[in-house]
Amino acid sequence: MHFVRPRRWTLWLLSLVVITWGCLIAPAAQAHPHVWVTMNTELLYEPDGLALGLRQDWTFDDMFSAYATTGIAAKIKGQFTREELQSLAQTNVESLKDYAYFTYPTIDGKKQKNAFNDPIDYWLSYDPKATVLTLHFTMLFKTPVKAKVLKIEIYDPEFFVDFGFAEKNAVKLVGAPASCALWTEKPPDENFLSSQNVKQALIPSEANIGMGMDFANKILVECR
Repeated sequence: MHFVRPRRWTLWLLSLVVITWGCLIAPAAQAHPHVWVTMNTELLYEPDGLALGLRQDWTFDDMFSAYATTGIAAKIKGQFTREELQSLAQTNVESLKDYAYFTYPTIDGKKQKNAFNDPIDYWLSYDPKATVLTLHFTMLFKTPVKAKVLKIEIYDPEFFVDFGFAEKNAVKLVGAPASCALWTEKPPDENFLSSQNVKQALIPSEANIGMGMDFANKILVECR
């Protein structure tokens, strides 16, 4: 069995591929997403215009959610409390660190590396009706940012995970001065379905490894 660039973002992702596809064999120049995430993001500001960081809510597709919760003991069948999911949340967040949390800031045209502290206030919630997990976490800048233009790009460079903005209230400014304007951008992406489900997840799609940047979700804030 051959895997293309196995990821370490928890063993569930790799195992999910095995279960779903039986065997993942792909040319070195091709890849396609296996996990879908719907995002809601809040940008946190001080009244003086300093950007403090982001508050993220990432909702996983139901296939990944079903596999991730396999084996977790729940007091009520089909429902999971925050406490029951806390260990899973910790594993998820710690693993995301290797991938810069798929979050890449640019301040006044200059890309930043290692700009964020490790996430705080992280936890998982479970929606028993939609049968999906949502990871909640807050990322604060190591140093509050004063920028005329702040750009945040969220994407997986390897396109293993496909991110997409939620249909409603995808991005908000919290505490920002009235002079700050917000907008979002994302190129069309047929791989992403905001209501991704098990049947839809089995639809094959392909993309070149490394082209995840082409599907980046962009959040831009301009403060005058």
